[in-house]
Amino acid sequence: MDNHTLTLVVADAALIAPGLRRVHLRAADGARLPPAAPGAHITLSLPGADGARPLRNSYTLVSADPEHGYELIVRRADRSRGGSRHIHEALAPGDVIDATVPHNLFALHSQAKKHLLIGGGIGITPLLAFVARLRETGAPFELHQIASADEIGVFAALLAPRAGEQVHIHGGRTSLDLPALLAAQPLGTHVYTCGPAGLMDHVEAAAAGLGWPSSHVHREDFGAAGGEPFVLRLAASDIEIAVAGDQTMLEAIEAAGIDTPSLCRGGACGVCILPVRQGEPEHRDHFLSEAERAQGCHVMPCVSRSRSALLVLDI
Repeated sequence: MDNHTLTLVVADAALIAPGLRRVHLRAADGARLPPAAPGAHITLSLPGADGARPLRNSYTLVSADPEHGYELIVRRADRSRGGSRHIHEALAPGDVIDATVPHNLFALHSQAKKHLLIGGGIGITPLLAFVARLRETGAPFELHQIASADEIGVFAALLAPRAGEQVHIHGGRTSLDLPALLAAQPLGTHVYTCGPAGLMDHVEAAAAGLGWPSSHVHREDFGAAGGEPFVLRLAASDIEIAVAGDQTMLEAIEAAGIDTPSLCRGGACGVCILPVRQGEPEHRDHFLSEAERAQGCHVMPCVSRSRSALLVLDI
């Protein structure tokens, strides 16, 4: 275990509902794990299919106790690149996994007068951690979880230990009037949303339409959004790599067998930053300033893409 990497062991793994598996991880050497604030995630290094390079997938921590370990809830993705499939089909108690230390790109705002939590589907995972902390501190909050008809019971069970008048489960997005909900909030409220992109876009649009400051609206995407495919050329090695529409630059570079530093894989820490020699990056990170983005001299390959058909990186 170094400053950036943890060696974890699977203490327990169990299916809690069709397509949802709860995983409990502890330090392999029995040591205390680093603490993590609600909303934090870790990136697991999982075996690739048929001996391929390891997959690196990020998962939100449902709970994080330095003594008792980390807990994840992972949904099996129909179009999984292999990460969620491995967790559901192969991961077993006793397995050892390398992971990053926790990173938080979706934290509770300490100055909020109230916290409004809006989740959809598996987007409930960071919100479970939020609710536990907010109940502990006594801070005002309200949770609205949107679920499909066959998942209402699942999420009701997950929320049962945290149930109360602040917790609401809705059967489908149409049963929740977002503009009315946002309009009813007191001044100084912060809203946090996690779930399908359409839901989060709707929350952002409704908040903007009501004049909410953008600094009071927070969202967590499950991963880097896709886009048009493009070609990546690595100038130092004269290698060209095709980046698929559902693949990040970093994933494509790793799949080509090239190691490059990375840490948070969410566009926030700056570890994976690479110099651009030619082409126009499409910046989607939270690290570069607007001036740095305008210069187009660097890119964060973990989340950003290319506006041009060819992007040449100086590596």
